[in-house]
Parts: sequence; C-alpha cells; structure tokens
Amino acid sequence: MNVSAASADSLRAALAGLLAGLPPKQATQAVDRLIANYRGTTPTDAPVLRDRSDVAAYAAYRMPATFEAVRGALDALRAAVPDWEPRTHTDVGGGTGAASWAVAEAWEEAPPRTTVLDWAEPALALGRELAAGTLDAAWRTARIGGALRLDDTDLVTVSYVLKELTAADRTALVTEAARAARTVVIVEPGTPDGYERIIAARTLLIDAGFTVAAPCPHSGACPIEPGTDWCHFAARVSRSSLHRKVKGGSLPYEDEKYSYVAATRVPPAPAVARVTRRPQIRKGLVLLDLCGPDGLTRDTVTKRHGPLYKQARDAEWGDSWPPEGGEGRA
Repeated sequence: MNVSAASADSLRAALAGLLAGLPPKQATQAVDRLIANYRGTTPTDAPVLRDRSDVAAYAAYRMPATFEAVRGALDALRAAVPDWEPRTHTDVGGGTGAASWAVAEAWEEAPPRTTVLDWAEPALALGRELAAGTLDAAWRTARIGGALRLDDTDLVTVSYVLKELTAADRTALVTEAARAARTVVIVEPGTPDGYERIIAARTLLIDAGFTVAAPCPHSGACPIEPGTDWCHFAARVSRSSLHRKVKGGSLPYEDEKYSYVAATRVPPAPAVARVTRRPQIRKGLVLLDLCGPDGLTRDTVTKRHGPLYKQARDAEWGDSWPPEGGEGRA
C-alpha cells in the first residue's frame, strides 16, 4: 500500500475537508452532547458515537487533542526504548483512528501495520475515509470490553477508552492487552479519576511482567498520596473554528490534559526523573517539580549550574530530567 506521511498537519487537512461538508449548527449540537457524555460518570453499554454526524463532530473536535496526547506518550516511550520499532499495532477502541495517526507519525520512517478496533461502525467508516492514502490500517468492528480477544501484536494503544467501561471490563481489557502485546500505551483524561484508572492499569501491567517505560522513572509504587494530587501532563493543540465556536474562546490553541502509562517487555531505560508540573522560572533560578528515585522532589537550578540552568529554562512539563548530557545539580 502506498501511503503519505501521517502528521498533525495531514490530519488537520483531512479534518478540514470533513468540516467543509458539515452544517455548523449540527456539528455544534453533536459536540455539546458528546461533551456532556465525556464529563459523565456512568459507563456506557452502547457506542457513544451513534451516526455520521456524531462521528464527524467528534473527529473534528476531539481527534487533534487525542492525537497530541498519544503523541506525547509515544515520545516518552521512544525515549525509553529508542531502538525498538513496532511492526504491528492494535488500536483498541480507536474510533476514527487518532491514536493510529500518532503511532504512524512516531515511527514515520517505517510505520507499523495497524488494526483499529471499535464497536461503532460509523466511526470506523469515517476513520477509514480520513486515513485513505495515509495510514496502512485495517478497520474492524469489535465489542470493546471484557470479552475482547486480541491477536498477538507488538504495540497496543488504548486511548480515552477505559472511562467508557465498567471496572470489571477495564481489568479484563488491560489484562488481555498485556497478554497480546510487547508494549502497551494507555491514555486517559488528565483528571483525578483518569489518573486513578491509569494507576490501576499500571498495576495490572506490572503484575503481568511489564516494566514501566514512561512517564514513571521506576516500576515501584506511585509516590503520590491518593486523594492529594494526580499525575498528568499537557499537550498543546491548535484550535479549529469549531473549537472556538463551541468553547467561546479566542485563543488559537488550548492545552489537552492527559494521564498515561507506557509499559513494555522490552528492556527500557526510563527517565532518571520527570518534570511533573510546569517549570517555574524566577529571576536567576528555575524550580522543577520532579518525580524520581526518591519520590516527589523539587529541584532548584540557578545560574551557578552553568549550562544546566539554560536547559532548565527550556524544560517543559513532562520532560525527562536531567536532559541527555545533563549532569543534574552541582
């Protein structure tokens, strides 16, 4: 199959074509309903995306954010296992395929063969349409839940799916992903309950023999005391006209908050520590909140640390620390 390179730009171009044929009022109404479902607390036993208008609105509104969140998780995974390349990929609950676009871009020189599984046929149909000529992918209808059985694969992604399942189905799905794959990446909303689902999935993956590659610098217990905080990150997303209309905002971007875990059977080299909040830049110093071998710490980097100080000023939320070639505090 001859395909063009997957990227954020090519995805935006495909979505722009989709929006051109979508009545603005219909798109806005569908997005409003989907947001209400997204913020709900009751798992659903039916597909969230019911028809093409729902799917088109979802794709235009959510695909760029999902793409950027998954891409952030994959960047951290690749830093931990730089020599590993998946040849096959299964996108569980992939819908219109945002995670599959992110995987194809992450390994753009040799994208894996992808299988997208979802129980909403309208989502699969539109995903197939958007990806034509870009993704090497098969789109298959499957009920996402405890009864799902996966073919063996190198990489499984599960993005923004666990919230839609019961606790028992979440456990079964993560366990099945661990059985079938060499590497599993799970992404959820960057909310306290999203983080709780990630921690539960992380525990299941470790119990199945996986090693955490990212974001954690270790596979031990999370040092965050339950109920006091939650681990999450942010990905910057360019806003479309539909985003601005629905949210009433004027900024050309927004930040997608997400929590994730990337775990693997490939021996990883996790970050020494990870920046867990936006760095605070003060006059002559930078404050970095870190998760590392000693748990949660705050590192103060000043001008006397030389080149490390400039690296600290350039550091971003979610980055590993110290950067490659850095020596930590003097």
